[in-house]
Amino acid sequence: MVDNILPALAIFAVAASITPGPNNIMVMASGANFGLVRSLPHLFGISAGVFAIISLIGLGLMTVFDTFPVLQTALRVVSALYLLWLAWKIAIAVPPEAKARGAQPLTFFQSATFQGVNPKIWATGFSAITLFAADRMLTSVILVAMAFAVIGLASNAIWTGLGTALRHWLSGVRLRAFNIAMALLLVGSLYPVLFP
Repeated sequence: MVDNILPALAIFAVAASITPGPNNIMVMASGANFGLVRSLPHLFGISAGVFAIISLIGLGLMTVFDTFPVLQTALRVVSALYLLWLAWKIAIAVPPEAKARGAQPLTFFQSATFQGVNPKIWATGFSAITLFAADRMLTSVILVAMAFAVIGLASNAIWTGLGTALRHWLSGVRLRAFNIAMALLLVGSLYPVLFP
């Protein structure tokens, strides 16, 4: 049974993880502003958070959301407000060298807990559990969560690498424009949340 779903699960996880969303936009901005090495805690935090959220969805949160639909609305509002705040922080970010030692990438804990308000992870998690762990058995749920954590890490690393590759080209006005563009893309990622 597991062998039968692995290819489809992997394809679904790649498609969901590599496409633009809050995590990819944020790690690309982190790569451009701080480089790959300083962004690693951010990357690993995302994977840990994704694993936790998808596991929790499969092990009971899906039932809670089905029973109390108002929680979905509350999650949408909190997610939208938090993403708007993050977009603002990215838009006004100052290059690390201009801020001395004040600028810092997201930490492992910050990026892991961000997944709790990341609307793409919630939507993807509900879909993935419905499609690939409908039995809600622990092994099925963990398999789905692990697939998204591992494939998501690789996808986020690609986006961080893109940002890092642009880092030497981005300076001054170009970095400011890049950060504003990333902030606008992050705001744009709210469309599916606000208009499902």
